[in-house]
Amino acid sequence: MVDPVITVADATRLAQQGGQALQRGDTREARQALQPIAAAGLANAQIWMMLGEACRIEGDLNGQEQAADAVLEHDSNALRALVWKADCRRAAGDRRGAASWYGAALRLAENASPLPPSLTPLMQSAQASANALDAEFGVALDAGLAQRGFPADRRSPALARALAVMRGTETAESELQKPSSFFFPDLPQRRFYEREEFSWAPSVEAATDAIRSELRAALADPALFKPYLTHDTGRPRIDFGGMHDNPEWSALHLVEKGEPVAELASRFPKTLEALEQAPLCRISVRSPSVMFSLLQPGATIAPHHGMINARLICHLPLIIPGEGALRVAGEARQWTEGELMIFDDSVEHEAWNNADRDRIVLIFDIWRPELSDADRKGVAALFETVDAYV
Repeated sequence: MVDPVITVADATRLAQQGGQALQRGDTREARQALQPIAAAGLANAQIWMMLGEACRIEGDLNGQEQAADAVLEHDSNALRALVWKADCRRAAGDRRGAASWYGAALRLAENASPLPPSLTPLMQSAQASANALDAEFGVALDAGLAQRGFPADRRSPALARALAVMRGTETAESELQKPSSFFFPDLPQRRFYEREEFSWAPSVEAATDAIRSELRAALADPALFKPYLTHDTGRPRIDFGGMHDNPEWSALHLVEKGEPVAELASRFPKTLEALEQAPLCRISVRSPSVMFSLLQPGATIAPHHGMINARLICHLPLIIPGEGALRVAGEARQWTEGELMIFDDSVEHEAWNNADRDRIVLIFDIWRPELSDADRKGVAALFETVDAYV
């Protein structure tokens, strides 16, 4: 059945009718008036909010979530829609997703000055829901770590403190490291590490020509490179200086989220072989990550922090056409082809390419050398537990 065509005038009339029906509590009439506007693609954020409220009152979670998504497409900071999204995800059994949406809403509300009184009950409910989810997660975290060989009495003092910081029962100050996801306290506060500190580095650097040769063959198929940052519609949108879904910063993954990309392995044997001696950071379905990173002429990567400070990021520069650099907490270094650049990405960093051609480096992550083998396994077990949690 084809939806009837309605005019803007029809939509205006129906919106007024729907709003009046909602005010007197007639959700059935409100939906009958508002849904044709949405079906015709003429609904703005206000109309979607009214439609979502009608769905919420009727207990139609699918309709409420659809409305929340539509509102967030118009305004990613719409508090009520953020909480609706969280409520719907929680009702669907997606506890991790719900926690992310509640967190986004609560952070936004905390920064709002002042918060409208009409939203106070909503945010109180969101806080209570977030607290309940956090308690559930704490129980699952302890159980998952125990199942993976790390019950409370077998965690090192360092790992135990990292978990306490993660759970909010302890605090830890850090001058430079501000990871967005997980903080392992008491690690050295360093911006860069020197290539001479790593015994495996010379063998990787010696393979530069072979790696670059495999890269140049891939450049004949530019479709292989995809924007490095893509928005996950199942999570709140994060502003990143316009780089989401932007090909100015793109990547070709050889190993993604811990798994080799099967269709590419045969095209990059020398690249993958060169990294066999490096202590790649192996964390569940998160890492290692091995990729070629391409930054187009004139592109910049905004200052940001990486997710965890238990690893270091390595750049092997392959095509460096001219002026460009990586700045980590105020210290800028230029790439030199064939010479590794190793840094802590949990420290604020940014990059730019002011040359007239693409800049390409090979990026991979390694464990921090200060982390013991037991603590590496503990961190891996932690994220295995998190990733198994739904």
